Amino acid sequence: MSQPAEYEKEKQKAQSIEEAFKREFERFAPFVVAGHEASHDKRADIVLKTASGDTLLIELKALNTRYLGRKSEWADLKKQIGRLSPEARSQFGQFLMITELGMKDQIALAERTLQQFIETARVERESIDVTLPGRRPRPGHLHPITLMRQRIEDIFVSLGYAVEDDREIETDFYNFDALNIPEGHPARDPQDTFYTTDGFALRSQTSTVQIHAMQRRGAPVRMIAPGRVFRRDTPDPTHNPMFYQVEGLCVDRGITMAHLKGTLAEFVHRLFGPETKTRFRPSYFPFTEPSAEVDYSCFSCGGPGCRICKWSGWIELGGSGMVHPNVLRAANVDPEEFTGFAFGLGIDRTCARIYQLDDIRLLFENDVRFLEQFR
Repeated sequence: MSQPAEYEKEKQKAQSIEEAFKREFERFAPFVVAGHEASHDKRADIVLKTASGDTLLIELKALNTRYLGRKSEWADLKKQIGRLSPEARSQFGQFLMITELGMKDQIALAERTLQQFIETARVERESIDVTLPGRRPRPGHLHPITLMRQRIEDIFVSLGYAVEDDREIETDFYNFDALNIPEGHPARDPQDTFYTTDGFALRSQTSTVQIHAMQRRGAPVRMIAPGRVFRRDTPDPTHNPMFYQVEGLCVDRGITMAHLKGTLAEFVHRLFGPETKTRFRPSYFPFTEPSAEVDYSCFSCGGPGCRICKWSGWIELGGSGMVHPNVLRAANVDPEEFTGFAFGLGIDRTCARIYQLDDIRLLFENDVRFLEQFR
């Protein structure tokens, strides 16, 4: 009588473990169907909303290990088969085998269905619907100041000039002394020039690049120096504290004012057209002697006068002149052997005139609606 009682006791333990398994497996029950059927099961959708398929698959494998693994209560129960009588052993072993196969089948089917869900989700996530309309790219374009700078550079490069660039923060020597700007000159006043706390100055003209180039390369030299310069100007339609400038320099033996006039005349012909005329007005700059302001005939009206040229028929190009001997000496060039000319003009002002802009500040505000006009 002891053997059947022992068999019943072990069977109750197995049934208790099976019930606990069923309770924990309940959340995976919607997946114990064929994959295509599970995809239409609302219960499966509800479960997947609470956890991802990968997470559910990991939890399912943990459930399998907990109830059917080598260190599980079920494994310990199977070890009790050998302690029963032969008759009870057969019945109990068969009961455990059928029960275990049922649990394994449910886990295997749920696992297979979950893997199908995961694979389907991966394909949908990585797939591309070629029938969808594409996103049309919005190509950018160069800024109008950059376009003007490139046009100026191309003209002078074709005339045999090199394009030089250098630092924007300078010492007093390069920004003033080497350019023959003496102590006490208004340009050296902090009200006109930006200074750093260490006493350096933001360059107020790209003439500083000319000094560096002559010191580095010596003479003869033909170069232009486009770039940003900084002055303490109050922003208005024709001024800005930061603006773009290009300065040119030609130093060689026998250079005269005639070479300067011919070079700038050719430049405006190529930039504005062959009918454009130039005129030179006497002026003063510390770094050139003699000095002149250069004007060119209005590219819009041709001379009679219009809004662009302020009804004068002429538009100011910039300053120019023969390089002062003191500037050549500061760059270690012998003024007894070499002479040269220099000139400078504002890139943004030239750009504003060509595009008929009333306010150069528009070029620096980065308003896309404005810049899109220059595609």
